[in-house]
Amino acid sequence: MEFRFEVALCSWLEATTEWLVARQLGGAVASPGSRIVDVCCLEPGPEFDQRTRITSQEIPSLAIESDVGLGEAVFWRDAFDCSADHARSVIERAVDCGFFETEYRNGRQYVRQTTRYPDWIGRLVGIENKPDLGRPGDLDRQLRLDVSLGLFDEVILATKSYVTRAHLNRLPEAVGVWRFDPDSGERTVVRESTPLSTAEPGVELLESKPLRTDIEFVTPAQKEEKQRRIAERAYGKGWRNYEFPACQRMTATDDGRPHCSWFDCVVNPAVDCGSNCEGFESGASPAVDLEALRDSRSRWVADPEGVSRTQSGLDRFS
Repeated sequence: MEFRFEVALCSWLEATTEWLVARQLGGAVASPGSRIVDVCCLEPGPEFDQRTRITSQEIPSLAIESDVGLGEAVFWRDAFDCSADHARSVIERAVDCGFFETEYRNGRQYVRQTTRYPDWIGRLVGIENKPDLGRPGDLDRQLRLDVSLGLFDEVILATKSYVTRAHLNRLPEAVGVWRFDPDSGERTVVRESTPLSTAEPGVELLESKPLRTDIEFVTPAQKEEKQRRIAERAYGKGWRNYEFPACQRMTATDDGRPHCSWFDCVVNPAVDCGSNCEGFESGASPAVDLEALRDSRSRWVADPEGVSRTQSGLDRFS
């Protein structure tokens, strides 16, 4: 149910806003991986179109944060504060996506940026999906972490349930609440969200125990770095991050969601499909181009011209 709700909401957001939409991204700083945000939305910044011209892929964060610039090429080992193997991996991915180019001088590898990294990131909106408020799970802790950390400019709870005053009273006041019908695509704003202070220090809740709560303060610089990483991950990943099973009963909806004719609904291929499914009938996977769909339905560009002048290879750092 949650998967069907989530991809329906992503499709609706993609069709009704200018936001770049992605699913299941990390939303913690001090303890990466401890908070996964269901839907992350990026409002394009002033130089978004310049970002689309570089690559359709995620630009590695360490490549952006390194001492590699647009001017004079630098010796690759001097540009990274990490292990040599990790630096080589980052450089290889940055060259592959067109953000770095390389050259050799006296047998030594030098790297430079192919273009200035643009100011393309606008507001970030985090959405927590909880179709059934009767089964809240860890909802309270998740939303309180989001508000106290202030990593997203807005935090929203999306649900299919009828929202009562008691529900609202249990949620942090800054959290906006939407009631969304995944079948009709109708959305009702039950409560507007309050903008969060993303440029100020945040407090990350690490662990709660009886009579004790472990926290860590997060600086604005740490938050800014994480926001850029979320934006890059969202750009490269999108929300259609699933594979269609090789089953004759599987088709794709017009917006690219996996639909099973046996159950007559959208299903989660990673959970619901496979040879153990009672409706499984071996066959070819649906012929659907998810990248083309994303390209046509959003401002993301699947096949940009690129900005690299030479696209020289790494030659495996020989």
